[in-house]
Amino acid sequence: MSTALLTDRYELSMLCSAIDAGLARTPAVFEVFARRLPAGRRFGLLAGTQRVLDAVADFTFDSPTVDYLAERQIITSAGAAYLRDWRFTGDIDGYAEGDLYWPGSPVLTVRTGLADGFLLETVILSIFNHDTAVASAAARMVLAANGRPLIEMGSRRVDPHAAVAGARAAWLAGFSATSNLAAGAQYGIPTTGTAAHAFTLAHESELDAFTNQIRTHGPDTTLLVDTFDIPTGIRNAVAAARTFGADGPGAIRIDSGDLGAEAEAARVLLDMLGATRTRIVVTSDVDEHVIALLADAPVDGFGAGTRVATGCGHPSAGFVYKLVAVGEPLRPVEKTAVGKTSAGGTKTAYRTADGAEHYSLDGSIPPDAIGLQHVYVRAGRRIHPAAGDLADARDRAAHGLAGLDDYTRALADGTPKHTCTRKDELCLAH
Repeated sequence: MSTALLTDRYELSMLCSAIDAGLARTPAVFEVFARRLPAGRRFGLLAGTQRVLDAVADFTFDSPTVDYLAERQIITSAGAAYLRDWRFTGDIDGYAEGDLYWPGSPVLTVRTGLADGFLLETVILSIFNHDTAVASAAARMVLAANGRPLIEMGSRRVDPHAAVAGARAAWLAGFSATSNLAAGAQYGIPTTGTAAHAFTLAHESELDAFTNQIRTHGPDTTLLVDTFDIPTGIRNAVAAARTFGADGPGAIRIDSGDLGAEAEAARVLLDMLGATRTRIVVTSDVDEHVIALLADAPVDGFGAGTRVATGCGHPSAGFVYKLVAVGEPLRPVEKTAVGKTSAGGTKTAYRTADGAEHYSLDGSIPPDAIGLQHVYVRAGRRIHPAAGDLADARDRAAHGLAGLDDYTRALADGTPKHTCTRKDELCLAH
């Protein structure tokens, strides 16, 4: 399906004006970057690159679409002629998915004609801002969990398509599984899920519900024990498992109350009943701060929904898409409005041994530094598969998160330790 109408009207208005002014095919360079991170965040984790490249490849205007736009006078006749069978023919470079980024990092660079660059702004930003917000929130939860598994289960909190993209971003950041079957089918993410309170309420007794669930799914299933009274629920869960020859169910899930206190009491009761191998999973508005508070609690895993699917209260990563060079030859341009500045010129970003990011304007990278931008598209043709597949991005994210210093890993509000700056400028430090 074409992604051409996943855009704002003003993109097409600018295109038509650029055509009339004779500027449509003027060489131009656009960059995606964040002026700042969401409040309190000390790093960002990039997600969405593959989806952006797919969206650009599918960004076309067939005849019915052009007719729709022309009939409603959204585009001019010249605009209609320009857009018929339009395809992107420019170049795209960018950071790899799963890479860390900072304020100013040029995570995507688009080189194309001016009018064509206008067209792509909204669809690129909508994907990057959503996916990166989720991945960055998920990454903080992964750090707080310190090796304990996390399940993404936020599908009921967002649009269905956003739910799939969010599950992908959370998996990239290090979550262990998702409840979303479409994400599992499309991206190969492990899926998990057992039963809700409605299943228990549909039975004559909680014991009957647990017995039927184990009969169908085996004794390693996870039983939701807080529909009524948690201690009674645990006793019923163990009794049902023993009907099938097990010491206890594979896990119990607690979805209400003081999660720390309930987990402590549950572990004591499970051990007393001989269900020493039964794991404890907690859910209910779990985020990185809740996970950190449960660092010493006997919790074996977490389920996160609302707080990861919605970017943990930050629905956007704050990316912008700005023109940084235009003309033939290219000349740097930049926005100077207070609080919304941009740095002009086409940037080549690299990371030095101390973890700081810098950029040059002449394409140079110091011999001891690592270049951060990959070649993705040349003359409209995909050159590189987004620096690897989703598994590569997940590995890259894990490596980057493991290398963060204590200041950057901290959950307390704070400013980023670094920004991406010119090498000859000050690299901001905390």
